[in-house]
Amino acid sequence: MSMQHNVLSHVVDVQKLDADNPHAAIRDVTSGKAAQTLPCDLLVVGGGMGGIASALAALRKKSSLKVILSEETDWIGGQMTAQAVSAFDENYLVETSGACQSYQDLRRRIRNYYKTNFTLSDKGSQQEYFNPGDCWVSRLSFEPLVGLKVLQDLLKPFEDTGRLSTFLRYKVVAVSYDSPAKKKVLRAVTLQNLDSGQLVEIHPKIVIDATELGDLLPLCQLPYSVGSDSKSNTKEIHAPEKADVENVQDFTFPFVLEHRPGEKHAIAKPDLYDQFMAKGKFSFQGYKVFQSTPSGDRTLLPFWTYRRLIAADNFSDDRYRHDISMINWDSNDLRLQNIIDKDAVTQSDRLAMGKLVSLGFLYWLQNEAPRDNGGKGYPEFKLLTDVLGTTDGLSKFPYIRESRRINAQKSIVESDIVASANSGARATACQDSVGIGFYPVDIHGHQEIPGAGQETRPFQIPLSALIPADAENLLPACKNIGTTHITNGAYRLHPIEWAIGEAQGTLAARILKHKKEAQILLTDEKHLHTLQQELVAAGVPIFWYDDVPTAHEHFAAIQFVSFLGLVATDELSLSFNPDAPLSRKQATLAAARFAGLSKEAKPSLPLPDGSQGSDDGSQPATIHFVKHLEADGHHPFHGVKGSDDTILTRSSFCQLIYPIVRKKFCYEG
Repeated sequence: MSMQHNVLSHVVDVQKLDADNPHAAIRDVTSGKAAQTLPCDLLVVGGGMGGIASALAALRKKSSLKVILSEETDWIGGQMTAQAVSAFDENYLVETSGACQSYQDLRRRIRNYYKTNFTLSDKGSQQEYFNPGDCWVSRLSFEPLVGLKVLQDLLKPFEDTGRLSTFLRYKVVAVSYDSPAKKKVLRAVTLQNLDSGQLVEIHPKIVIDATELGDLLPLCQLPYSVGSDSKSNTKEIHAPEKADVENVQDFTFPFVLEHRPGEKHAIAKPDLYDQFMAKGKFSFQGYKVFQSTPSGDRTLLPFWTYRRLIAADNFSDDRYRHDISMINWDSNDLRLQNIIDKDAVTQSDRLAMGKLVSLGFLYWLQNEAPRDNGGKGYPEFKLLTDVLGTTDGLSKFPYIRESRRINAQKSIVESDIVASANSGARATACQDSVGIGFYPVDIHGHQEIPGAGQETRPFQIPLSALIPADAENLLPACKNIGTTHITNGAYRLHPIEWAIGEAQGTLAARILKHKKEAQILLTDEKHLHTLQQELVAAGVPIFWYDDVPTAHEHFAAIQFVSFLGLVATDELSLSFNPDAPLSRKQATLAAARFAGLSKEAKPSLPLPDGSQGSDDGSQPATIHFVKHLEADGHHPFHGVKGSDDTILTRSSFCQLIYPIVRKKFCYEG
C-alpha cells in the first residue's frame, strides 16, 4: 500500500486561550517543508505522566536508545502540573505495595524538595509520610511547580547526554503512514511549534501516543471509541442501550487560592455567571468551608482542605504564611461540552466556557457562598497566578478525564474490575498483567444508567489493552488505552497512568531490541513472561499484595514466582505472608506446577527423606527437601543453592527458585 499523508488545517493553542477572545488561540497549520527532519528510536507525543514514565522506562532499559519527547504546553507533567491536579488520586497502599517503585520515587523526591528547601514546623517534621497540603483526598498534595521541577530533574541526565530531546510547545499536526501487512505503520510525525509555527518532522521507529485526547488516532485514521459505549458492544450492566459519542467525562480548569483573612481579593463578575447561577451550577453540596459536617452515618470534611496544596501549619517559613488550596470541584466541571473531534472554533468556544465556569465558581466563592457562621462570600480567597504560571490563574490545560480509546487486542470491561462482579480480594486475574491499579469507577458527568460509578477490587493492567489491533508501531500511554467509558473512570488516575507509561516504555525498548512487533511479544508466552520479569525487576508490581512492598528485598522474586502460580495465593486476601514458613505441601505443589502440571494439581508427596504418607501442611520445607523434590520424574529445583538445613519462608523460597524460574520461563537478554 502506498504512503498516506494526513495533515490538519487548524489547531487550538489551549495554553494561550483567552476566555474573552477564544478564537485568537486558533492556529493555522504551517504549509511547506519542515525546518528539521529528525530520526529517533522512540517518539513520545505528550509529556503527561504516562509520557514521562514511558520515556524514562525506555531510556533506563536501553542505553543506546534515542528518544524524542514532545509536549504542547510549556510544562511537562500533564495532570500533576499543567492541569493543576497536584493532589494525587491514589490507593491506600500507594506508599508500600500499591504503586510502581519509580512512582514512589517521584513522590519521595517531591517530599524531599520541601524538606530541603523550606523549614518545616514540628507538626510537619513529625509526619511519617510528609504531606505538604495535609489534604483529605490524597496522601500527597503539593504545588504544581514543585512537581514540574522534580520531573525536569528526572529527565535532565538523559537530556544532558543527548539521548533525550524535549520539544515543548509542539503539537502534532501531520502524520505519514503505510500498511505493508494490513496494520498501519507510522513513518513520520510532524510537530508544529505553537509560538513560531516552525515544523519539525520526526522519523521514529516506535511512537507512543501519550496525548491527553489520543490525538494520533484520527490522524492515522485508526478506529477508536469516544463517549459512552452501547450495551450490545461491551455487554456491561451499566452501559446504555445506545452509545453516545458526546457523553464524555467533564473537563475542568482548576485554580489555586490563598486564604488571606481580613483581606479582600474579589474578582469582577465573569461572563455567563448569571446563566450558570440560574442552572444551580455553584454549590458546596452540603459541605462547609472550614468545618466538618455530620451527614447521616458519615462526616463531610471541609471544602477548603479537600485538595489543599499547602497547610501553613506544616511549615515554619515566611514563604508559607497562609494556606494554599487547589479548587477542583463539581462546580467547576464543565458538563456535556465535549471537545473531542470538534472543529477548532467549537473546541475553542467550549474551552472558553470551561474557563468561565471556573471563574464563575471563584466569583461565587468570593461573593455568594454561604459562610460557615453566617453571611455570604469569602473575599479573602486570593487567586494566585504564579502557582500555575498563567495570567488568568487557571491551569495551562484543562484536567482531562476521558480520551479517544484505541481498538485494543482486548478491552477492559466493567465485570473485569468492579466489586459487585468479583467476590474475592482482587479483580479478575490477567495473565498478561504489566501493572496494577486501584480506584473506584469515578465518572464526572452524565451517567445514563445510575450506579455506573461504583467500587472496584484491586485490579491489574493487561498488556492486551495497551496494544492496538490495527497499528504496528503505535502504543497508547495515557487515557487512550483499551478501556470502556465505564472502566476508564478507574484507570485514568495518576499512579495508574504512570504504570501504563512505564509498561509501554519497557515494551518499546523490548520491541526495538528484538525487532518484533508488540502483538508477537503479547502472544509469545516466553516473550510475555520476559517482559513481566523485566517490569518486576524494575519495581513494578503486576500482582496485588498488601504486605510485599516494592522495597522488600525479595520483591521481584515474590511477584514473579507467585504471579506464575508456583506459590499458592489466598483468593480472599491481599496478603502473601512473606515471613510465614513454607510447608512441604506448598513446596511439592510448586514443584508440580513448575514441571508443567496443572495449577490445580494436588500430587501426592514423594518425600525426599523417605517417609511415607501425606503432609497436613504443618511440616516446614528445607532447602534439602526442595532440592530433592520429584515432579513428573524429575528434580525441578535441583539447581538451587544454599544451606540444606535452612527452613524456608514463603519469601525465601521465592528468592531461592527465582533464577531457575527465570531460566525456564524467560528468554535471556
